[in-house]
Amino acid sequence: MPQCAFCGKATTTQEGLKRHIARRPECQRQWALMINDIEADNLNTPDDNPPPVDVDFSHVHPHLDPNPAPSKSRRITIEEVEDEDGTPFSYTGHYFEPQADAGWALHEGETKFERYRRHQEEEVEDRWSPFEDAEEWDLAEWLVKNLGQTRTDEFLKLPITQNRTKLSFHNNRSFLQRVDALPHGPGWSCRKVTVRGNKEDEFGAPLEEEVELWSRDPVECVQELIGNPFFKADMAYSPAKAYADRAGQHRVIDEMWTADWWGETQKALPKGATIAPIILSSDKTCLSQFRGDKSAWPVYMSIGNIAKAKRCQASAQATILIGYLPASKLDCFTPDARSLAGYRLFHHCMALLLQPLIAAGQHGVEMVCADLLVRHVHPILAAYVADFPEQCLISCCKENHCPNLDSPMQDPESTKEILEMHKNGQHPPEFEENGLCAVYKPFWADLPHANIFLAFTPDLLHQLHKGVFKDHLVKWCIDIAKGISTEMQRVFIGLLTGAVPSRVLVVARSILDFSYYAQLQIHTTETLEALQTTLDVFHANKDILKELAIREHFNIPKLHQLTHYVQSIMLLGTADGFNTELPERLHIDFAKEAYHATNKRDYEEQMTLWLQHQEAVFLRHAEPRSFDPGFDSDSDSESEETEAASPNTTSSLVTSKEVTHILAKAPVHPHQSVEKIVTAHGATDFLPALQTFLQKNLPQTTGVVPGVHDHFDIYRQAVIVAPPDRRVGDAPKRWHVRARPEVVASGRRSSCPGCFDMALISDTPWSSGLRTLDDVRVAQVRVIFTLPRQFGTYSRALAYIKWFTPFRLPDPSSRLLQVSCSTCHLRRNAAVIHVDEIV
Repeated sequence: MPQCAFCGKATTTQEGLKRHIARRPECQRQWALMINDIEADNLNTPDDNPPPVDVDFSHVHPHLDPNPAPSKSRRITIEEVEDEDGTPFSYTGHYFEPQADAGWALHEGETKFERYRRHQEEEVEDRWSPFEDAEEWDLAEWLVKNLGQTRTDEFLKLPITQNRTKLSFHNNRSFLQRVDALPHGPGWSCRKVTVRGNKEDEFGAPLEEEVELWSRDPVECVQELIGNPFFKADMAYSPAKAYADRAGQHRVIDEMWTADWWGETQKALPKGATIAPIILSSDKTCLSQFRGDKSAWPVYMSIGNIAKAKRCQASAQATILIGYLPASKLDCFTPDARSLAGYRLFHHCMALLLQPLIAAGQHGVEMVCADLLVRHVHPILAAYVADFPEQCLISCCKENHCPNLDSPMQDPESTKEILEMHKNGQHPPEFEENGLCAVYKPFWADLPHANIFLAFTPDLLHQLHKGVFKDHLVKWCIDIAKGISTEMQRVFIGLLTGAVPSRVLVVARSILDFSYYAQLQIHTTETLEALQTTLDVFHANKDILKELAIREHFNIPKLHQLTHYVQSIMLLGTADGFNTELPERLHIDFAKEAYHATNKRDYEEQMTLWLQHQEAVFLRHAEPRSFDPGFDSDSDSESEETEAASPNTTSSLVTSKEVTHILAKAPVHPHQSVEKIVTAHGATDFLPALQTFLQKNLPQTTGVVPGVHDHFDIYRQAVIVAPPDRRVGDAPKRWHVRARPEVVASGRRSSCPGCFDMALISDTPWSSGLRTLDDVRVAQVRVIFTLPRQFGTYSRALAYIKWFTPFRLPDPSSRLLQVSCSTCHLRRNAAVIHVDEIV
């Protein structure tokens, strides 16, 4: 049985092994290094036409080489791997130039899961220990996830529970003792921080306030993440440059390890070192509802080694909680001094929280990685995900200045010098020019290889969607075109066309184009140039808003932040990997639910204990998958089962390379008369169009002519599922084409307006390959139906449509293609087509 030499994965076929290497980034990079060495050896061969080398990669294990030879050739070495159907396939279709002097493995190691399993074997414990069996473990998992301590105690003391279940624990205390025996993540600690205010008590002494900092060791958290076998298939240990072509002319940026920061930082470390790029995020959130003012300030951490799709998946727990910052109101300060005191308290607590990263980033720490190999890891702060006020807090600047500090001289070292000069009583002009606050000990001051001003990532949620688009662009346009409204960005330009001046339309289009380019999950040199071009178009035309007295100035922080997007993507990877939507989602799990599980007194201590129990259950639930030899996210068995699945199942749609059309199992309106179809759906030429279709596609039914007495099964909609477009997402694209007539109010049922969607129609099957709009036309779908039995057995669903004209030249301002109703003798052109011609 073929086996991957790089991770030990066994496959059933040689083709399966090729697919496995092509889809797993780490194995692909190791394969590239091996090919590099082979090609380098071939360069020294005296024979001008050496025979092709047949490499048996099932017996090579370059991981175990502590000092692999660096690559001697800069050429792009990854070639596409052919899948079983002969189509070229590689990881996102890229070619890689790996950095050979990074991510070296030292020796094999043992993860926490393996140590726990070995301990169980040495103590002759059952695999479900400290619980009796699988059923008791399932109950324990349910209790931890769904009941608080009081409810758990009540449940365990019920007579039916005690008499019939015969559990090994009889109350909440004994139950939690068993939960505490499970392996869990890094432990929590509490530090008391005394804050001395500028207010005085009745005796003239300054008021003091004691706050709590709850924290975990961030280095241990990095070890937890990088050594989790569950992330093995999604883990990278060294940077590489990705290209869209073999020649390496067109750069591609998606994951963090394909961007510039990792490769540049790697040069400052010893050869073979492994970087764990730290991604931090923090945001204060309210805990109490309707009453009270309880709040928490969680700090989350992830690492850039984990693929962004897994990292941004909340249920995967690839982003973990490392601390709760004090969220005190600081009443010991006067209102005018409270803001600066809050700045200083934040930086002091963050410095305490991240202090272990200083030595670990400088000297490195040996860690067991997810592939069971030990590497010398340097955890280094790379990115900080935060909204604009939090960014200003982190960079020690006022909220009317840019937290990225645009001045060329602004870097951590020069900023520290300016702050030190101000502390010593000097008055450097840069202090006021950059809007700095008197925070003399920023938490990032001593973090090695970290530049906090380059660490801020694009915030698609607050800066683009809620900020520039909703709060500004929509308001500007509504002020010009009174009465318009908007629901979605994708229809906004269509709403504005003809309602605002052409230059305003150019301004709106440029912002929306910028928004769509910024959301791409894979960027190339061309898309980054287009991203910058759209921003330049906006700035070239924005003065029209001043001329129309809509704006007096454009000193808008969120608008200014857009100028940093291209640089940030080049440094750290695409923006979808750093969105603030994830921390806001994590507030539910790590703050709000944890708080509601407490008795609301000294709640932070109870929250950390509750989270530790949740984490222990999660890790215990994941442990069997980590040790199951047959478990792998890219296993052949998974793909084989998918291929064998029913065509109507979702799993088959995920791997399909063609567009799939789905109808309901049963028609919503069966046995509908032609008269009903004509009146309810507006299908005035239904019978003539159907007859034309039958003559063309079913000539054998020429003796059967459709008439007013025929009845047809009618469907409300067709669901179209297309293969995923890797530039915008990994999930299959789904959209609904509706042909729903008006529903009249009856009894308690309210009325519902009719909905007949527009669609693109193609004469040929629409595949996953790129297509142009030259092959399609626009039509309005009025009826979706199937033929009755008198026309023979015909399995393909049909649709009655009304045509629009072919595409005309785009409008110069909106860039939208123009169409109009297609008519003949003042009558709409209509046709009956196959539903699978809708694309």
